[in-house]
Amino acid sequence: MFKKYVSMLRREFKGYNLSSLGADAMAGLTVTAVALPLAVAFGVSCGADAAAGLITAIIAGLVIGFLSGASYQISGPTGAMSAVLVGIVMQFGKQGIFIVSFLAGILLLLAALFRVGRLVSMIPRSVITGFTSGIAVIIALGQIDNFFGVVSEGENAIEKLLSYGKLGFSPNLASVGIGLLVMAIMIVFPKKWNARVPSSLIAIMIATAVSAIFSLDIATVGEFPRTIFLEDRLNFKNVQWKEFASYLSPAISIAALGMIESLLCGASASRMKNEPFDADQELIAQGIGNVLIPFFGGVPATAAIARTSVAIKSGGRTRLTGIFHAIGLLLSMFLLAPVMQLLPLSALSGVLFMTAWRMNEWHEIRYIFKNKFRSAILEFSITLIATVIFDLTVAIIIGIAVAALLFVMKSAQMRVEISPISNQRFKGNDDVEKMHAHACIVYISGPIFFASVSTLEKELAKIPQNADEVIFSLRGVKTIDITGIENLMENANAMVQKGIAVKFCGIDPSVVHTLNRAGFEEKYKDSIYKSIDHVLLDLHPEA
Repeated sequence: MFKKYVSMLRREFKGYNLSSLGADAMAGLTVTAVALPLAVAFGVSCGADAAAGLITAIIAGLVIGFLSGASYQISGPTGAMSAVLVGIVMQFGKQGIFIVSFLAGILLLLAALFRVGRLVSMIPRSVITGFTSGIAVIIALGQIDNFFGVVSEGENAIEKLLSYGKLGFSPNLASVGIGLLVMAIMIVFPKKWNARVPSSLIAIMIATAVSAIFSLDIATVGEFPRTIFLEDRLNFKNVQWKEFASYLSPAISIAALGMIESLLCGASASRMKNEPFDADQELIAQGIGNVLIPFFGGVPATAAIARTSVAIKSGGRTRLTGIFHAIGLLLSMFLLAPVMQLLPLSALSGVLFMTAWRMNEWHEIRYIFKNKFRSAILEFSITLIATVIFDLTVAIIIGIAVAALLFVMKSAQMRVEISPISNQRFKGNDDVEKMHAHACIVYISGPIFFASVSTLEKELAKIPQNADEVIFSLRGVKTIDITGIENLMENANAMVQKGIAVKFCGIDPSVVHTLNRAGFEEKYKDSIYKSIDHVLLDLHPEA
């Protein structure tokens, strides 16, 4: 893997010059402007603090960016990760985040070692879309407190929402006004300007200025430390080792989310920039990054498609874009700390409401609903609901299980058509016509297995009573299991006992081996033909 990584760097920096360095620096600063408000917002929304979000973006930009599996990946805190972390903070506190992040990093390294990344491509698109929308709902529900300036209770978004009935709901109008102001600015901000200066940054700057000028009584981010090593960070002395096993489940969820987000981001950006993407190297980078970040006081990180696409569209050439973006954030932390501590929490909530709305894959959702793809709609809906109610791991498992079940049900569909002999090539051949006057052909298409034998039984009951010969055409059967073989042979035996001649033709080579293992060839050796024509002319039976 090290040799592959070195080879990747050589290709990436081949012909690198001052012009390329300037392009990377400018693209990095552009990404800084996008990442700054998001890092602060995601740090607050996950239950940690603004500084933790910023530290995460800095370390992820430096470490993960340098080791990444492509030149364009930008990593940091994300909305999806923050939504999952809220429950962990409620259950284990800040130290719980650090331990879970550390363990998730180790799991990501193991995933890279065993090349598990390729499994992500096996997750159906509709399941991923449902999961993304579910995360968006969780993000939005989780911001109600800060947006309205109210207080709730509970370990997850649903419990918090229900708690308003008990605690009451009295919105702070100033807080709501600031949140709406941010959302309005982000909605009306011209797209062509957004490419240079992100609307989220402009929105929170204006909101902060309005809050300060009018001395609004609303909650703010608060004290912002000017250090890269936060006071709250991973310390193994504070770990309750007897509870260590309880951290494994959330660590698996975080690792799974990190893998899914990072690899999907890499695959999407690879098409955008027309460059290769090394999934295993990306998992190594994410693993090392998430092992180190907790020691600085940060939260789990993953690749972010929004920041990655900005890096590409801004002209970033190499992974130095991500490193420059991290340096820009580091300078911002030291130079802008007095200003950032005045940021209203409702302003950050406004940013996250808009982020939640925009992270939905609306084009994909419209496509599956407009075209009425029932299976995709069901997969999307079930995954969305499971994501909101349960955790990530359960939601993904449920989504994949539903997709697999629907696929099996669809694959189990078998067509059986029964028709009389009507071969025009033998029209006028009295011998052939007389010999097969009361024959019928049973055309079977689809798999013959445990889920389809009932269909076969039902259709075979429709064979005419006067039939004296039944020809099974199995050319459309590509798979058959032991249940299907037994059922087919039982039906054939029943027909033979009634004096009906039974013949088989067109057996696919992929099915022959399975049939022969069940003794089919030995029992029906003289009744197996190559095609229907061979049956009609009684040409040398073939096994």
